[in-house]
Amino acid sequence: MVSDPVPFGEGTPRKSLFPTARGVFRAPARPTREDEGMRLNRYLAAAGLGSRRGCEELITARRVRINKRQAESPGERVPADANVTVDGREVRVAQSVVIALNKPRGVVCTATAQDRRPIIVNLMPRTFGRLFTVGRLDAESEGLILLTNQGDLAQRLAHPRNKVEKEYRVTLDRSPDEEVLRRLEKGVKLEEGMARAERIQFLGRREVRMVLRQGMKRQIRLMFRCLGFTVEKLKRVRIGGLELGHLPPGAWKVLSAHDARKLEVES
Repeated sequence: MVSDPVPFGEGTPRKSLFPTARGVFRAPARPTREDEGMRLNRYLAAAGLGSRRGCEELITARRVRINKRQAESPGERVPADANVTVDGREVRVAQSVVIALNKPRGVVCTATAQDRRPIIVNLMPRTFGRLFTVGRLDAESEGLILLTNQGDLAQRLAHPRNKVEKEYRVTLDRSPDEEVLRRLEKGVKLEEGMARAERIQFLGRREVRMVLRQGMKRQIRLMFRCLGFTVEKLKRVRIGGLELGHLPPGAWKVLSAHDARKLEVES
């Protein structure tokens, strides 16, 4: 079942500035910088134009205008009623949305088709607009993928320095022994560098549970290949505090505010 988009960041109603007790007066709070408007780089990222760093490059290149005035700094504030343009085209902040998708095998995590294989964005309705993919999986792997129109969130979750945990179920061509598991936790040398499992557990029947905090290309398959094993099935079941659960292959759901906060805390 598909959930309707849920607005994030909803807070509790403000308490009255005037307590019921007589003779007591509480001065209104001073305006904050947020009351003056959103920072320009954050505004552009929320509009789906990329990460905040990428949006800063747009501003530096003098491609951004606020109310027809040339934007000079990423830290400029965008008033609520401002007209913001990039290369002459108006941009608006989209409603924030984070989507969990169970990627089936055979689907490619690219935004544009490179061959005849289906691509991940084709599984989503066009009404969501531009979506960034978080946590890529190779074509033969399956499981939890995140898509969002928040470029800065996508960048934060994917960046190696944040070391967001990702959990996998891996089926091998034969059962590994304890020595193999400990070697994977210690690390094996790949072309991209030293690759290691944060935790690994043998579940029986040639299956292991593996947790990573790294994100090298085809990392799990290459790690096992170094030790003489072949990965027959690879499924991601968790990103940060968010679990795949019982979402069927090819199905997706818009995350509730509660589930979205699990990603924020972990990132």
